[in-house]
Amino acid sequence: MDSFGEKFGVGQPVRRKEDQRLLKGGGKYTDDVNVPGQAHLAFVRAGVAHARIKGIDASAALEAPGVLAVYSGKDLETDGVGTVMTDAALKNLAGEIMFRTHRLALPTDKVRYAGEPVAVVVAETAYQARDAAEMVLVDYDELPPIVTAAQALAKDAAAIHDEQPDNICLHWENSTSDAYDAAAKTAHKIVSIKLINNRVIPVPMEPKCCLADMDTKSGRMTVYAPFQGGRRVQGALSEMLFGGDGTKVRHVSDNTGGGFGTRSKIYPEIIAIAYAAKKLGRAVKWSGDRSETMVSDLHGRDQVNEAEIALDPNGKILGYKIINYVNIGAWVTENGARLPVDGGGRIVGGVYDIPVLYYSCKAVMTNTVPTDTYRGAGRPEANYLIDRLVEKAAHVMGIDSRELRRRNYITKFPYKTQMGLTIDIGDFPKCQDEACKAIGWDGFGARRKESEKRGKLRGIGLTSFIEGAGGRPEETMRLRFEKDGTLSVICGTFSHGQGHATVYSQILHDKLGIPFDDVNLIQGDTDTAPEGAAGTFGSRSSQMGGMAIIRAADIIIDKGKKIAGHLLQAPPTEVEFTEGQFKARAGSVSVTEIAKAAHDPAKLPEGMPPGLDETYLYKRASRDDMNFPNGCHACEVEVDPDTGGITIVDFAAADDCGVVLNPLIVHGQVHGGVAQGIGQALTEYLVYDEETGQLLTGTFMDYGMPRAEHFPDMKAVFVPTPSTNNELGVKGAGEAGCCGAPTALVHAVLDALRPLGVAEIDMPLTPNRVWHTIQSARVKGAA
Repeated sequence: MDSFGEKFGVGQPVRRKEDQRLLKGGGKYTDDVNVPGQAHLAFVRAGVAHARIKGIDASAALEAPGVLAVYSGKDLETDGVGTVMTDAALKNLAGEIMFRTHRLALPTDKVRYAGEPVAVVVAETAYQARDAAEMVLVDYDELPPIVTAAQALAKDAAAIHDEQPDNICLHWENSTSDAYDAAAKTAHKIVSIKLINNRVIPVPMEPKCCLADMDTKSGRMTVYAPFQGGRRVQGALSEMLFGGDGTKVRHVSDNTGGGFGTRSKIYPEIIAIAYAAKKLGRAVKWSGDRSETMVSDLHGRDQVNEAEIALDPNGKILGYKIINYVNIGAWVTENGARLPVDGGGRIVGGVYDIPVLYYSCKAVMTNTVPTDTYRGAGRPEANYLIDRLVEKAAHVMGIDSRELRRRNYITKFPYKTQMGLTIDIGDFPKCQDEACKAIGWDGFGARRKESEKRGKLRGIGLTSFIEGAGGRPEETMRLRFEKDGTLSVICGTFSHGQGHATVYSQILHDKLGIPFDDVNLIQGDTDTAPEGAAGTFGSRSSQMGGMAIIRAADIIIDKGKKIAGHLLQAPPTEVEFTEGQFKARAGSVSVTEIAKAAHDPAKLPEGMPPGLDETYLYKRASRDDMNFPNGCHACEVEVDPDTGGITIVDFAAADDCGVVLNPLIVHGQVHGGVAQGIGQALTEYLVYDEETGQLLTGTFMDYGMPRAEHFPDMKAVFVPTPSTNNELGVKGAGEAGCCGAPTALVHAVLDALRPLGVAEIDMPLTPNRVWHTIQSARVKGAA
């Protein structure tokens, strides 16, 4: 063992255990799984965005070679397959619960977006299934499509769901606007803004896929599908297909090519595949392609925000007003309507002291793919809005933007926000200082002059942001010592790129003194996952999974003292545990030796059951007892006025992730989040034709995925203030980049264009959009 913790303990930059296997092709993904006798499935997807289903003719498909069956929503309905409904139950000010949809895997009445699955074809091969799917004829009575929130709210708009003719799922308000209106009357300045937070798609490397293997002898189904927490799949399928008997469904997810929130939802495709497998009594497999992913994976963002802040003569914020329109798509998903309220809504004030808040949010249904959680889960949108307002206010007030932020930062903790959360700790001014230092803010003027000599426009910008991380308030982890002395971590969390095998080993190396390489991760299988396993989302694994591990280890230490006392002939109360050793007057014994002894009844105290195997369900004090990652990101750009092209010349991220368990991994998480944030700000935009409802950006030829050339070398520094809400002192890290990068980039571009008279621009900042903005400003300036 290394000098305790010196090489492998918490805080050390340990290389990830997982990487060598994955880099050498040792990963096992869902599409790698095949079972003897499996059939293949293809989906018949709607070619129109809004229409009533008059009938489905599958006669030609049923006669096609290799076809085993064709199923529609009527079949699922006849067989009593259940529906998916969100568990969100938010209320408006009048106390009325939000509208909630009951979604069958395949619709029976209407199609509500182009690409929605309406039938499935099962055949002996994937090619036969796809060919036959094209033979299925669906008779539609087309209706006017609606793709934007504005269209949905128009007086003559068609109803997406007949039961809710106004297309409003929820109009949520935190209060009346009276308090804000009173504050605004006393304001020196009121600064307003209108923003579009563009719709994006998560785009995991691995497209959606599923294999449902039905064992007719046992009546049990094993479902292989990439997921961020398999208990949810198990629960949903057991309820819908097996009368609520969870023992009838096993879910397995091995390696996963990206999660980003989109892999934490119950998709209709999985239900339809499981139904087909149960109906046919054999394994059924589907591997979606990239185009199917574009029209079936849940989308992200898509908000229109109108907001204003009232300020006193010194630039201090007196009040904040938000009118938010959220396009949640055709169906009310788990978090579509909840995100702006319980996700981003919780931190709408950002890092700023907001004494008065009025927040109105309308979640609106349209004929588009539903929206739900995507990396950041509402927090990027909330931070983007408040910090764009603060940046604009600085220019309106004639105050340096860094100084205006400092005048409004929260500095006294704990701080209770207007949304009822209590932020325990942070140092927002220091984060700003470190970000500006890393990017060389004070030397920017000279760099701008050098760019001007080359005919380029140079700009610099920053943003301060905060998150509320932790997700669901319970998580279960199990620690089991094996007979050879190694330790298995049987996870409730699920690692799909976060490096849990490495970080959990570091925690246990520190806590138990067990060699780093003797800790093994077991995850992704509901047959082995502990009861109460929730999964990974909301930047929760270090706090929730880590704390459950710590508590389970404490139980093991207590039991280990009893075994050590028996071996060393000392009372357990006289046994001390430190740096992996149980010590008493008669000597010491290592934790590994105790683990081996625990499997030998002859070496155990009388009446003690063999083994060291402990499970702990960790519960936060309340759902709102979260941690609050925060930071300041700074960006420097150069804009070519002749083409509108943007070059990011420098980027600095100063993040407060609390106690950093592994700097290498956290740096990777920050870099990845920044890359996705820059993608949204620079190139990504999912576009629907407003007349037909057809997706216009359904391939990588049309949807602007960012490339390596878009990213600079990045400086990432940590400004930790340990969280007081958990013993590890950790805060989330995986979503910070998406919260900071878009705003910092937009501010930098606005700074570059401001000499031309440009004050506003919306994402994505494509060369075409930037060039047209420059031309419009020049024409206006010449008038």
